[in-house]
Amino acid sequence: MNALEKHLANLIRAQGPLSLSHFMAEALGHPQYGYYTSQTPFGRKGDFITAPEISQMFGEMIGLWQANNWLNLGSPAKIHLAELGPGRGTLMQDALRAMKIVPGLLDAVELHLVEISPKLRLEQQEKLKDLKQPHKIQPQWHDQVSDLLQATQDAPLLLIANEFFDALPIRQFEKGPDGWHERLVGLEGDDNLSLCLAPIPCDISLIPEALHSADPGSIAEICPVGENIVAELSRHIIRHGGVALLIDYGHDRYGSGDTLQAMKDHKFCPILDHVGKADLTAHVNFQALKETAHKNGAKTYGPAHQGDFLNAVGIGARTEALLKVVQDEQKEDIISAYKRLTEAEQMGRLFKAMALSHPNLTGIIGFGA
Repeated sequence: MNALEKHLANLIRAQGPLSLSHFMAEALGHPQYGYYTSQTPFGRKGDFITAPEISQMFGEMIGLWQANNWLNLGSPAKIHLAELGPGRGTLMQDALRAMKIVPGLLDAVELHLVEISPKLRLEQQEKLKDLKQPHKIQPQWHDQVSDLLQATQDAPLLLIANEFFDALPIRQFEKGPDGWHERLVGLEGDDNLSLCLAPIPCDISLIPEALHSADPGSIAEICPVGENIVAELSRHIIRHGGVALLIDYGHDRYGSGDTLQAMKDHKFCPILDHVGKADLTAHVNFQALKETAHKNGAKTYGPAHQGDFLNAVGIGARTEALLKVVQDEQKEDIISAYKRLTEAEQMGRLFKAMALSHPNLTGIIGFGA
């Protein structure tokens, strides 16, 4: 057992089996041994490659989309631009480069990044260091979304969350003959982590109503942390103005099934193997996030397929423009990146985009009529 697995085993011995949400929080965010605090997850040397690392066009399109929202807000003299889970800083670097074409925008920007990884903060600082001139944009880092919202109450907020919600801790429940039992992480023998079920059924109110009549053996997933963040973000936008863009892989309606997965070295592995050394993610339930936003007063757009969203905001035109100025040997890479981001059999349909805004704001693009 590695150090984190020993820590979890000791927790289980002391207090009993852990919920999957507790297990995920420790596996990903433990201050010393967690995946995001001790590993370098992104890129070819990491465990996965995200859309911003595939092509500069992804971040550019998001930057221009948020630039359009700044104009819709009346071009305020101050705007908070924030990213949740900014990875290596690639998306924000590309977004800010694209934003330069809008006069006055970068002069208005105060930049915020929500990041718990010390290693990734250093990479983000290096990636974004050239932004200090001529606009002197100095990123402010926050450990939690609540810290970000506390620091951005004096101006509207333009927020980006790409592949952030899929890494938030989830809870799982399995339906048995007598009700829904929470899935837990316990011990098999003295040291081996194993999945088990709570002996007593949970309160049915925890299960989405759409799944109440699911067949025995069905698995329900909920993400209270994600719903709480969307609730806080929606209330913040109602009070202070702004627009948030959420892009992630997931589904746009309630459904049953186990979507929790682990990835190490670009390959899937069992979730209880390599704890703290492998990434853990689960599909995002956009329907649940949408309902939460509405309950808290925000207007929502989408979710739309990522490919449809990117094409609607101009990635096709950007691809054509790049193809005219690059060397022949680069053209194949650009075309391949465009297809990977937009085509249905690649990232174009699995990934979804959803926006939140104040209900009085108009002019949000990318989501059809």
